[in-house]
Amino acid sequence: MKKIHHLLIYGIIWAISLVSCSDDDNGAEPNPENPVNEEVMKIPVVVHVIHSGFAIGEENNLSEERITRQIEILNEDFRRKEGTRGFNTHPDSEDSKIEFVLAKQRPDGTEFNGINRIDTTSIKVDVLGYGPNHYAQYAYWNPEQYINIWTTPLPRSTECLALGIATGPDIDLPGIQHLAIPQPGDAEGILISWIHFGESEIECHARYGRTLTHEMGHYLGLLHTWGGSNCELNDYCDDTPAVDRHVFGRIPFQGCAGEQVMIENYMNYTHDDVMSIFTKDQIERMRYVLTNHKGRNALLSSPALKN
Repeated sequence: MKKIHHLLIYGIIWAISLVSCSDDDNGAEPNPENPVNEEVMKIPVVVHVIHSGFAIGEENNLSEERITRQIEILNEDFRRKEGTRGFNTHPDSEDSKIEFVLAKQRPDGTEFNGINRIDTTSIKVDVLGYGPNHYAQYAYWNPEQYINIWTTPLPRSTECLALGIATGPDIDLPGIQHLAIPQPGDAEGILISWIHFGESEIECHARYGRTLTHEMGHYLGLLHTWGGSNCELNDYCDDTPAVDRHVFGRIPFQGCAGEQVMIENYMNYTHDDVMSIFTKDQIERMRYVLTNHKGRNALLSSPALKN
C-alpha cells in the first residue's frame, strides 16, 4: 500500500494547504565557494507524545524505549553508521555529520529527558488552532530551540495510510515551493503517527522508523527525489538520478533518460527496509539550511543541548 506522507487523517476535519508547485528555479544553489561548517551539527528535539489516556507503553502513549530507539535510528541514518540499517557504501553518499539529541532542558531550564507526554482526555483545545497542525495546541515549544516532533494518536485503521508530515524552511534554495512552508500563525515541526514512530511489528512496510528520517529531510530542506515531477527540475541534487514520478516499493525502475532510480534514497516513498542513502548533494543542502536559515541555525546553540 502506498505511503501518504503529506496528508494525515486526524479525527477532526482540517486541510493542509501547500504552497503552489512551480517548475521555476527561483532560489539559489548552495555556494561551493562558501562551504558550510564541516563539524558535527547537534540539534535538540522534543517528542510531544499526544496520547488518549493510556498508561506509558500502551497504545499511543509510547514507551520511553521505543522513543529513544527512534532517535537512535534517526542518527544511524543521518550519520551512516556502520553495522546498522543506515549504513551504505554508495560512492555518492557519506556521513551527514548531523546528529539529533533528545532535549536535556525544558523551556524553564529544568532537567528533561526529551519526552513530553500530553493526555488529550484531560485537556480541551480548539479544533483549528495553529493552522493545519491541530496538535501544536497541546504543546509547541520555541522552534529556534527545539525541533518539535508530535506523535499523533491516530486510530489503528490509518496504519500504512497516514504516516507523517513536516514543515519546510523558508530559505533561498530552489524547489522550496514544493515543501509545506508555514504561514503566519502556523506551527513548525514534524508530525508522525504513533503507529509509525520507531520500530514495531505492524503489517506495513513502514515499520522501521524511516518515516521520521524522511520527514526530517523535508524539515531540513530536502524535496522528494522527483521534486515537481519534472525531469529537468526535480530535487535540485545532481547526484540523485532524475525521476519525474513518485518512487514507491522496493524494486528499481528507469527514471529520466533511462537512468535507474536510486530506490534506496530516504526521500522516496520506498519500503523502510530498502532505505539507506542521503547523497552528498542532499547532505550539502541540509547543512546549508542549518547554516543559513535563522531558525534552523539557532538550534545549534540551543540551551536544550546542555544538561
